[in-house]
Amino acid sequence: MSGPIDFQNVFDRIPSPYMMLDRHLRYAAANRAYLAVVGRRWEDIAGRYLFDAFPSEGESRRVLEESLLRCRDTGQVDMLPLIEYAIQRPARLGGGFEARIWSATHTPIANARGETAYILQHTQDVTEIQRLKDVAFGGRAPTAATMLGDDILQRAEAVQAQSLQLRRLFMQAPSFMVVLRGPEHIIELVNNAYLQLIGHRDVVGLPIRQALPEVVEQGFPDLLDKVLVTAEAFVGRQIKIGLQRAPDAPLEERYLDFVYQPIVESDGSVSGVFVEGVDITEQVHAQDQQRLLLDELNHRVKNTLATVQAISQQTLRSATDPAAFAKAFEARLLALSQTHNALTDSHWAGAGLRHILELELQPYGPERVSLEGPDVHLPARMALSLGMVFHELATNAAKYGALSRDGRLSVSWRREAEGLAFTWRETGGPLVITPTRRGFGSRLVERSIISELRGTLQVDYRAEGLVCQVWTPLTEG
Repeated sequence: MSGPIDFQNVFDRIPSPYMMLDRHLRYAAANRAYLAVVGRRWEDIAGRYLFDAFPSEGESRRVLEESLLRCRDTGQVDMLPLIEYAIQRPARLGGGFEARIWSATHTPIANARGETAYILQHTQDVTEIQRLKDVAFGGRAPTAATMLGDDILQRAEAVQAQSLQLRRLFMQAPSFMVVLRGPEHIIELVNNAYLQLIGHRDVVGLPIRQALPEVVEQGFPDLLDKVLVTAEAFVGRQIKIGLQRAPDAPLEERYLDFVYQPIVESDGSVSGVFVEGVDITEQVHAQDQQRLLLDELNHRVKNTLATVQAISQQTLRSATDPAAFAKAFEARLLALSQTHNALTDSHWAGAGLRHILELELQPYGPERVSLEGPDVHLPARMALSLGMVFHELATNAAKYGALSRDGRLSVSWRREAEGLAFTWRETGGPLVITPTRRGFGSRLVERSIISELRGTLQVDYRAEGLVCQVWTPLTEG
């Protein structure tokens, strides 16, 4: 059988702040949550009169004291939906007093004679929620003095529901938000988006320099210092920041749009900074990619125009008449166009070697052409160059070689450690005679393989058919 319940231990473990006063408003008990929220040790307040432990004069004290005495004298629960009450800041935060907003419920605890012996207070610090409400809806939040009346319970419930709704909106907002307090920029409140940005670190209650040490040398605490001193907002656009989003991980580069907004109190002093912003990293990367694509497009257009110009000049020199020029020029432009189409289909990410060969050799029929080799992806620049090479070799085979009669063509290729090797072999065509002069097609093939692709070319004019062996580096550029 279990032993008696340790109610003091239970009291201490309750996450909400509770304290108990005797009939003379002297501290009789307080749980850990209460001591944490008011920044005191139990030995500092035990047995002390409430208003000696937390001095106050004026409206705030009057409202609180009247509520406690009503609870004691009537034996009824008394509620303060909202009350402004300043508490002394710890020395580590500079001392002095800080205005806070509270919500409190006072419950009478009766003795055996039915008299109120103790008053149990359940209190919540709702300062940040009320300030967020001010930002969201404008104006100042109502105080307890303006809410005392016959319908105080209904009003209290409405305030609590509105506060909870506002907190949910704050936590679920798509932009990141954080509330910083004091000269050390103590993190008081963060939402889910901010936690996701910083890798879900436990940062509430820590100074910004301790919570996010990687941002110190990047100058962000200095910006916060300036906002606190000048009371002027800072707006950052596409600001690069390095964040450690996982333990022991390297810094991850992110881009942020954000504003540091000073939190100005009623007396004009700046008590902290409200940070709000969005992570635009993906947008910045997309813009960079777009710029790269535009630069690449300009480069490719210039190269294509230069190729067209060279084709037109060389074709014109070798043409015997305008009709021959038009036919040869159109065929070469068509070959260039087909390769462009293949690259466009892949958004200029490259094209397959087999696909390029099939485009060039399709008119001659599969019964006369054999292709043998693995799937090889060609980068865009390499695909363009080899497309022109295949077109010239196919045109030569159709005019003078195996494809001009009932011969056959076989193209085989293989990948090597650092490149691509393929063999163009013609058989069954007319007797091959080594040419006495080099035409434009031969020069284009040689320039494409050797000059553009930095490869090697070996052409063997065998009597039984042309054999062309090519090796080229297989690069990603």
